[in-house]
Amino acid sequence: MKLVTFSNADSDTPRTGLLVEGGIIDLAAAGLPATMMELLQAGDSGMQRAAALAGSSALISADAVTLHAPLPNPGKVLAIGLNYADHVAESGMEKPKHQMWFNKQHNCINGPYADINLPMASSRLDYEAELCVVIGKRCKHVPREKAHEVIAGYCCGNDVSVRDWQLRVQTMQIGKSFDTHGPLGPWLVTPDEVGDPHNLEIRCWVNGEERQHSNTRHLIFDCFDAIAHLTQAFTLDVGDVLYMGTPSGVGVAMQPPHFLKADDVVKVEVEKLGFIENRVVVEDARCIIE
Repeated sequence: MKLVTFSNADSDTPRTGLLVEGGIIDLAAAGLPATMMELLQAGDSGMQRAAALAGSSALISADAVTLHAPLPNPGKVLAIGLNYADHVAESGMEKPKHQMWFNKQHNCINGPYADINLPMASSRLDYEAELCVVIGKRCKHVPREKAHEVIAGYCCGNDVSVRDWQLRVQTMQIGKSFDTHGPLGPWLVTPDEVGDPHNLEIRCWVNGEERQHSNTRHLIFDCFDAIAHLTQAFTLDVGDVLYMGTPSGVGVAMQPPHFLKADDVVKVEVEKLGFIENRVVVEDARCIIE
């Protein structure tokens, strides 16, 4: 299945949908949970009820909706660094012996076609095409051979990075967490449609110029390794998102570096998962206190 979070002229409140040939089935209108988090929390029965609606004739035109991040309000958002050998090489670093995880604050999550901010605080804005994993079952101490059982699905992601803020401290957290800097989507593709997540082409273009092109088989630590490793330390919850690292071709590694500018358009595509495309806009610098 391809599960979406969408809004349209009937309601500007985002709600769950099932993308099928010919349009979108409104899952909330069919009595299923209105948010993706609640749908995932409904477990296997929720997924089965959604799948059973695939033949419904009550379709909304895909051209008439706005797609939001499949999980607009995820739980933990975790990202792994230096997870493709070619990216390790271009970064001038050694291949990591251990998985290198950092947090992206949930406020960074952004829609698949929404604008991303060129922040007032920096001009060193960069892209990172990534495969993302969404957790579907609360889990702890998961062996690698069972890791596939806890995955709800996969999405395209862009781990947008503010490089000077990222590199000035070891945690990298703030430089990876600016508002709008976690585009996700365009939909959540369930594992049955993806097959092997470790043999997917992954590409990134900036203004139509291909910058990144690799395959997830080149992950140093794959999706199942990640779940086995993380759950040794802490529980993964339903709706947690894992950004699985980026291949070579990022702007900071180019000679000279090529950082994103206002009006640049970044497109990230992962085989079987569709694509996301985001325009860079200058951040609104107004003080907001609510």
